[in-house]
Amino acid sequence: MTPREVSDLHVVQTEALPTPDDMCAAVPRSPAQADFVAKCRDEIHNIIFGEDNRFLLIVGPCSIHDPEACREYAARLAKLAEEVRDRIYVVMRVYFEKPRTTVGWKGLIMDPHLDGTHDIPTGLRLARHLLRDVIDFGLPTATELLDPITPQYIADLICWSAIGARTSESQTHRQMASGLSMPLGFKNDTHGDIQPAINAIRAATRAQTFLGVDKQGRASAVTTRGNPDCHIILRGGVTPNYSQADVSRTREALALHGLPTPVMIDASHANCGKDHERMLEVFRDILRQRASGDTQLIGAMLEGNLVAGAQKFPQPLEQLIYGQSITDACMDWETTEALIRESHQMLK
Repeated sequence: MTPREVSDLHVVQTEALPTPDDMCAAVPRSPAQADFVAKCRDEIHNIIFGEDNRFLLIVGPCSIHDPEACREYAARLAKLAEEVRDRIYVVMRVYFEKPRTTVGWKGLIMDPHLDGTHDIPTGLRLARHLLRDVIDFGLPTATELLDPITPQYIADLICWSAIGARTSESQTHRQMASGLSMPLGFKNDTHGDIQPAINAIRAATRAQTFLGVDKQGRASAVTTRGNPDCHIILRGGVTPNYSQADVSRTREALALHGLPTPVMIDASHANCGKDHERMLEVFRDILRQRASGDTQLIGAMLEGNLVAGAQKFPQPLEQLIYGQSITDACMDWETTEALIRESHQMLK
């Protein structure tokens, strides 16, 4: 009697990826890029813990889908960042992985050709190339790390990262964060509850042992010492949570658990009701709180692109509008530029 199959019943295909070592060797970081990443991580650490009084601004496209538009945005942002660097520390969003509530395009790493072919090796190579390009413009890089294997391929080129609202409560992501080498923020959950993010910070700052892969792609038991550079991000939920009262309640909750009390606020997502035009109002409120003397309100997040709004996707690639998001709606470049200059004056 032939035994029944019990494994991989719903798996159609398994494709071996290049090892992290091979990918990093194929698209290497230069010594200058490594030094830049290390310096930026130190500067962000200093902002989080009050040793640098600049305002930390994470800004850029909701997601990267067009390499050329990414480079153009980076070139523009780099010039502006230099102008405001005495008061605002600008970090560019270079997001390659997108969490989905149900289904949809999962980001440049998973589907770089935007056609459902899921050419992940090409996506990983492209992500490394773009991170290097942004660094070469003189901009620190930020991303959300979604798949726990991805950091082995790109983390050496990331200066700051986020754990999103859908994954802050995930033990896998808390363990992963405990071993990451850059500062990172945990967002409150999609309903607006800050406790999962606080629990995540408590877990990620401590030593952990978990299953992972090493640089040769082998399944491994990974032991970490914990990541001390973690902070909370308020991103709204059922209702917004960017007000001064929300920030105060968050600080009280952090202090109750013996945690440092720096807070970052995401002016996009649920805090603006995913309305890119309301993002300005939210961001200005954040700036007023900071300008009034709240130096532990360390920074904010904004979603901006070359063109305002968002376009439907999927659609024929030749019909896509250059520089416009295919995920969440973003502010256009002109609005972003004006808002950052205005912020620079408010923080005088």
